[in-house]
Parts: sequence; structure tokens; C-alpha cells
Amino acid sequence: MFSAYWVHDLSPFLVRFTDTIGIRYYGLAYLLGFVAAGGLLALYARAGRSKLSIDQISDLLVMIVFGVLLGGRIGYFLLYQPRALFADPMAFFRVWDGGMASHGGFIGVGVAIAWFARSRKIPFLHLADLIASTAAAGLLFGRIANFINGELWGKIADVPWAVIFPHSAGPTTPLHLILPRHPSQLYAAALEGALLLAIMQWRFWRSDIVRTKPGHLAGEFWLIYAVVRIVGEVFREPDAGLIMGLNRGAFYSFFLVAGGLFFIGLARRKSTP
Repeated sequence: MFSAYWVHDLSPFLVRFTDTIGIRYYGLAYLLGFVAAGGLLALYARAGRSKLSIDQISDLLVMIVFGVLLGGRIGYFLLYQPRALFADPMAFFRVWDGGMASHGGFIGVGVAIAWFARSRKIPFLHLADLIASTAAAGLLFGRIANFINGELWGKIADVPWAVIFPHSAGPTTPLHLILPRHPSQLYAAALEGALLLAIMQWRFWRSDIVRTKPGHLAGEFWLIYAVVRIVGEVFREPDAGLIMGLNRGAFYSFFLVAGGLFFIGLARRKSTP
């Protein structure tokens, strides 16, 4: 019955040394995301559209790396698996088992930007706009890595492009009894990654909003991300208990809506000719 559907058989390793050690696509996705962000920030500086000098980019990216990793990791356990952390605190350090939350990563990045802005005397809202215009590149690569890893799969579906994820059923379940599912990771890559990156780049280059309304682009990023995340969650199998009938990813996105509106309101108050 399901022979027409592709069975996911991709390895999470680009290069594998042992059963648990190797170069993983997930780590490569983070690296590509930071490289893309660095390239865009350098392009902004050369075009005279950034108050961040080329010499400062590497320092900022180091702070962003720590913000993403710590915020994403802490956010995952607090927002999705709080009991697991209390039962086994050492699970926090077993990064090879996976577990990152984009909402927590946003908070970590915000703290990193605030610290860097204060230490280098660069306006926080301006830095927030710069990073917001590049962040979707990391989301794009990260969601593709989720698909390669065969994790965060979607709900059961019969669409022609549905995928059979062997790990979506018990280890003893025969393959022919595993139902196909939406490749929701690829939906997220298209919405949270490619679409959002295109919108942010279009707004950055085709308008003067970063100069005249600092913080507005960051607010737009949060709003659009929240909307596309909520849409994507419709197709995704919940990986934790529901809150008010919503997937946790969708529920937490409503807080991003509030944050996005706050940034936009603040930007309009501080707008300059």
C-alpha cells in the first residue's frame, strides 16, 4: 500500500568515525548559517548600510554563537522537556542527542546583541535589525538538517510527496505498517528559511527602514516568523504536550507576535527622517 512512498534512510553524519562521533549535518547547518550571516554582514558594511565595521563582525558572531547554543539548549528543556532536565541534569550537556528550541535561541541571541551593543557603543535596535535580516539563513539550513536527521516529522498524510520515517514508529514495527507523513521539516525550511530570508533581504535592500526606523525590521522578522511557524505547525506531529489545544511551537509563537509588535511600536516612536 505504501510502496510508492519514499522511505527515509539518510544518515545524520556527513563523515562518521564511530557510532556517536563524526561530522553531523546538524553541526554543518549551524556552521553554514553563521558563515552566511557573516557574509551578509560584511556585504552590508561594504555597502555603507551598517554601523558594524567588518573588523567587528567576527566578535559579534562569536557572541551570537554562544547566544544561539545556550539559548536554544536551555529553551528546549524549559519549553519542551522540563521534566527530563530535572530528572537528569547531565542531559543538558549531551548535545549529540539533539534538542534545540528556536524560541530559546531568539532569546539567547537577543541577550548577546544587547551585551555586544553596550560594550561596543552600537545602537541595540540597529544591531537587532542587522541580525534579523540574516537569521533566516540559519533556520533554512537547520530545518534541512532536521529532515536529514529524520526528526520533527509531520502528521500522517497521503499526499504524493509524503515520506515514511522509520523512527516515527516503535523499533519493532514492520516497515510496511509505518504510515507516511508530511515532510514538515521541508515545509519549515521553505517558510521559516527561504521565504523569510527573501522578505528580510528585500526589505533591507529595497527600503531605508534600517536607517529611518531602527528596530522595525527586527519586529517584522518576529511577526512573520511567528505566522509561518504557526502555519507550519499545522502539518507537524506534536513532539510535546499541547497547550490550550496548540502545538507548543505554535503557542510560544504568539509571544513572538507580542514582541514583534513591541519592536515595531518602539521603532515608529524613534523614527528619524
